[in-house]
Parts: sequence; C-alpha cells; structure tokens
Amino acid sequence: QVQLVESGGGLVLAGGSLRLSCAASRGTFSIYTMGWFRQAPGKEREFVAAITGNGGRTNYADSVKGRFTISRDNAKNTVYLQMNSLKPEDTAVYYCAADRTILSLTNRPSEYDYWGQGTQVTVSS
Repeated sequence: QVQLVESGGGLVLAGGSLRLSCAASRGTFSIYTMGWFRQAPGKEREFVAAITGNGGRTNYADSVKGRFTISRDNAKNTVYLQMNSLKPEDTAVYYCAADRTILSLTNRPSEYDYWGQGTQVTVSS
C-alpha cells in the first residue's frame, strides 16, 4: 500500500508561483506513473499532469501547458508540481496519485490506484 502526502499549497496572488510536493512511502515508487489532479468546489476532479516512473515522459492538461511543470526525484520518493503564472481559475484542492501501470500517462482518475489527501491552492485576483 502506497501512502502519499502532499504539501506546498497555500494562498498566492494571481501571476505568482507555488511548488507542490508529494512524498510517497512504501511501494516501489520509481516504477509508478505519478499524476496531479485538482478539484474545485462543485466541479469534478480534473487531470493536471502526469509523469512516467523514470521521468522520461510527461503529459499535461491543455489548461496548464506552459505554466506548470511536473517532475520527480526517485531518490527522495517525491513528485513535484511547479506552478507558475497562476490564475484564479487554478484555485482547487490538488491531489497527487500513483498508477501502478508502467509507462501509463493516463488522465483518467479511475486508472490511478493510490491518492493523497490533497492540499489547497487558492489564487486571488
């Protein structure tokens, strides 16, 4: 059973930056695809970004391309989401998730096996 703990959320002004971290314990972190999702009040959970186990491939939602960067440090069992040029519409609870399917970059929440508890990101205008 993989346990995921997110951190780094907070309140930021529009145009600002935040870096989210997700630390994994247990499991074979380096083979899991890791993803970031977000959920705003009253909306469905939506895909943000994903990265393969070796970090060689990434996938981004169109809404964050060019602004967000996903990366990982397998030595630290941690995945990151660098968020730049933040907009009020980026406000949501951000979740990290792990997919045991090797080399998957799926954007479907149902395909991910483990989830963190989420961290709140609020962008004020």
